[in-house]
Amino acid sequence: MAYDIRRMSVKNIIAAVICLATMPTLVSAACVEQEPAAPLSVEWVVGTVVSEAELKGTPAEMWFRAEEISDEVFARMWLRSWKRECPLRRSDLRYLKMLYCNADGKPQRGEMVVSVSIAEKVLRIFRRLYEAGYRIERMELIDNYMADDETAMRANNSSAFNFRFMTGSTIKVSKHGLGLAIDINPLYNPYVKRKANGMWHIEPSTAKPYAFDRDRREDIPCKISHEDLAYKLFKEEGFEWGGDWNSLKDYQHFEYNQ
Repeated sequence: MAYDIRRMSVKNIIAAVICLATMPTLVSAACVEQEPAAPLSVEWVVGTVVSEAELKGTPAEMWFRAEEISDEVFARMWLRSWKRECPLRRSDLRYLKMLYCNADGKPQRGEMVVSVSIAEKVLRIFRRLYEAGYRIERMELIDNYMADDETAMRANNSSAFNFRFMTGSTIKVSKHGLGLAIDINPLYNPYVKRKANGMWHIEPSTAKPYAFDRDRREDIPCKISHEDLAYKLFKEEGFEWGGDWNSLKDYQHFEYNQ
């Protein structure tokens, strides 16, 4: 576009200058609008393996997301992990969508419900675990197991929120009941406590082969120890590990005190 300034009034000259000055901005804006926007979400079918084609060119945030508890998710939780006496509000919790490396090392869609106060911490931890190829066998809501801990642990399911009171109390809520505790690969990392009669209480009950002499053993798959990446990442984010407790050992368990 050309202008003959000699034949233009002052008013027209000013208008022409403004037009020329704004043209690059307008062209750039038009170009941006023509570029396809990156997808903001994907269909999340828990337990399904993600292909390389699906991962290619997508931002990591798409695969590690915290969302409010939807009506659909809450319907799954109702009278399972969410009991009638639960004092929390739905807004106190977050539904996490996360990728993890399954037992075969393939990326798989997982889900978890945690307290809103630790949601970003948990996303960071599991993103780093995934990027390192850390194996997790299963990650779905405990509601898929009718919120029964024993059943979920036998299935080696990693999960978090499940409302309940602490053993022996009707008023003190457990860390899992607040969404502040996470269990990782619980079959291979069981809860172990010696009872007063000398007998051992192990949860899940099928985890006896993984319960003892853990410091010296190398044959336990996905074993959590002080050298394990999960331990290091959870500790970095301020979590406490049940494997460090004295009165009992809860090798699967990480909890956040606030």
